[in-house]
Amino acid sequence: NKRLTKSKKGGKKKAADVFALKEWYNIRAPSVFKVRTVGKTLVTRTRGTKIASDGLKGRVFEVSLADLNADEDQSFRKIRLCAEDVQGDNVLTTFHGMEFTRDKQCSLIKKWQTLIEANVDVRTTDGFTVRLFAIGFTKRRPNQLKKASYAQSAQIRAIRAKMVSIMSEQAGKGDLSELVKKIVPGNIGKEMEKSCQGIYPLQNVFVRKVKVLKKPKFDLVKLMELHGDANGDETGAGVARSEALVENVAGTGGRL
Repeated sequence: NKRLTKSKKGGKKKAADVFALKEWYNIRAPSVFKVRTVGKTLVTRTRGTKIASDGLKGRVFEVSLADLNADEDQSFRKIRLCAEDVQGDNVLTTFHGMEFTRDKQCSLIKKWQTLIEANVDVRTTDGFTVRLFAIGFTKRRPNQLKKASYAQSAQIRAIRAKMVSIMSEQAGKGDLSELVKKIVPGNIGKEMEKSCQGIYPLQNVFVRKVKVLKKPKFDLVKLMELHGDANGDETGAGVARSEALVENVAGTGGRL
């Protein structure tokens, strides 16, 4: 019988180790954070026309702020870092967004108070377009007997307008790294809380989320300035050296 004598075509394929083709890279955070090396990421080795660094560029990493600043009190903020360039075995990243953790947002929302939210799109001085989301809650006045502390709709609109103007002013007059320095300690939230006291007393006012909507063209010089403090060098010296690189970088194009 032909069917019995016929051997099976092609034996079992040998299972190859997938990780043998991978390379590990260190993730480097910008100098605005205390801890610079935040972890490792892997990518398939360069083979033929497929370059390893191209597979890393644009990759987004989500890291807890507690790990970035070595402070457990800041664990409710998640920072997003986007890979911009690869230098040796280091992946250089830039700030790509921030968000509160789910449990922190849930812990703020309670009964007998009004939740007020606002958002605004702002362009920073270095060409980034960011969207900021603010959140705040009404507070009981001192010696208040009534259980609830609800704001009227006109007061809510006035508070929201105040929040939008403060966020636009604070984010628009500096670059992205300055904005991160203001958001991390909660300076913008404190200012909003203070300026809205005349309308209605507020509590727990935060910038709960930051989204980077648009980026300027990729600039290696600016990226190196962001990561310039890695060896403890003065930033002024780094800028002076990078001026010579501008001619080489100009005209090479870039990515959004």
